[in-house]
Amino acid sequence: MRIFTASLATETNTFSPVPTDMNAFKAAFYAGPGEHPDTPTLCSSVVPILRRRGKAEGFTVIEGTSCWAEPAGLIQRKTYETLRDQILAELKAALPVDGVVLGLHGAMAAQGYDDPEGDFLSRAREIVGPKVLIAAEFDPHSHLTALRVANLDLMAAFLEFPHTDFEQRGEHVVELALQALRGKIKPVISTFDCRMITIFPTSREPMRSFVDRMQAMEGKDGILSASVIHGFMAGDLPDMGTRIVVVTDNDRAKGDALAAALGRELYGLRKETAMPMFDTEAGLDRAMAIRAAHPEKPVTIADVWDNPGGGVAGDATHILRRMMERGMDDFVVATIWDPIAVTFCHAAGEGAELSLRVGGKSSPEGGNPLDLRATVERVFDAGWQSFRNSRVTLGSTAVIRPVGTNIDIVLITSRTQTYEPDIFTNQGVDFAGKSFMLVKSTNHFHAGFQPVSSEIVYIAAPTSYPTNPATTPYRKASLELWPRVADPLGLDT
Repeated sequence: MRIFTASLATETNTFSPVPTDMNAFKAAFYAGPGEHPDTPTLCSSVVPILRRRGKAEGFTVIEGTSCWAEPAGLIQRKTYETLRDQILAELKAALPVDGVVLGLHGAMAAQGYDDPEGDFLSRAREIVGPKVLIAAEFDPHSHLTALRVANLDLMAAFLEFPHTDFEQRGEHVVELALQALRGKIKPVISTFDCRMITIFPTSREPMRSFVDRMQAMEGKDGILSASVIHGFMAGDLPDMGTRIVVVTDNDRAKGDALAAALGRELYGLRKETAMPMFDTEAGLDRAMAIRAAHPEKPVTIADVWDNPGGGVAGDATHILRRMMERGMDDFVVATIWDPIAVTFCHAAGEGAELSLRVGGKSSPEGGNPLDLRATVERVFDAGWQSFRNSRVTLGSTAVIRPVGTNIDIVLITSRTQTYEPDIFTNQGVDFAGKSFMLVKSTNHFHAGFQPVSSEIVYIAAPTSYPTNPATTPYRKASLELWPRVADPLGLDT
């Protein structure tokens, strides 16, 4: 048995001012054939899993290129076509193969391509023919198109948000692919369009129970897999929106019925799923009150929409500025993307005091730059943080402390959201002794930060992210989705 595997992934915010080119992939993660580390990345876990399974079980795995760019704006057309054609050429060279197992994200958009994953999968299908199994793992913050489903035999998405299960779902996809190749199952994909777009964190109810019940169905009564495609509201694309995916063992009628039932149930929860968010002043008021009542641990403040994981720059200053203006001078920040400030800090060296213009460089929506007199506490040529078993680069980094405060700000050159508390400790910052932690992330930080926080406060401050789909000026996405339309499925009456 011969299986080809590769990964091509990023998440495209079509409203982002930050373009995506080849350098973006090379800076975040790029591994040529056979070069993927044994540890997974968010969208490439199938590659090291297949490598391990192949060695243990005696089948041949041919690895193609794996690459990932931090979420940002449209992918340069030449970049997408180059990476696509490179992996397809590797697939052609690997023929004959019995199966193709891919790590994708599902929310890519490139210049001239509204559905790069569909384009990529259809070209892969042309190469291998109709009888070769093609399977893929997706991020749930993606778009599901008919073209993708038509060219896949098997698919599944992560179930958790935060995405703590990307490796487990990679194992799930690989196991089902191997069962199919060994003739034990015949997967059939069913989908349901929920006609809505919102946020579905599994760190709270009602999504916690919904996902647990859905996962419990897998492996029983012919149900092989079940996934929620949350959708990605910052991707102005024709198929934006929430979908249910069910994979059955050759029972389309059962799959269609279950996908519809799950989709209608989730639709009924649509007004309850998102976590509570505060405006800046109310959120900071709450954070200060929590700190006064529970001083044993810091309060984590999430700058929800200035999240590089959603494709924005991660250099907004609204919340940081107000915290300083309000005298909250005992906190840590992860992170501000500011290559210029980092360069100045490295040039000055550790211990130097200098004037810096920090953040606010990418777009006016994120606020004006902060002009600070600061001490350079630490500099690193290659900062990093963890995300479960994955290692995430921060690029060249610097930690600064504004003079006269106990504020430590982590400045980075490789855009990334905040995942784990070691984003502080790896950079020599003691977060545990601070009053507050300000992080740039929507919810992926939750699993790591919840145990070390007295409480988490979500603040919705302005950025270039489109935060309200009811009013976002979409041009390509359907306008017949909730919350733009009160009841598009007609189930509330």
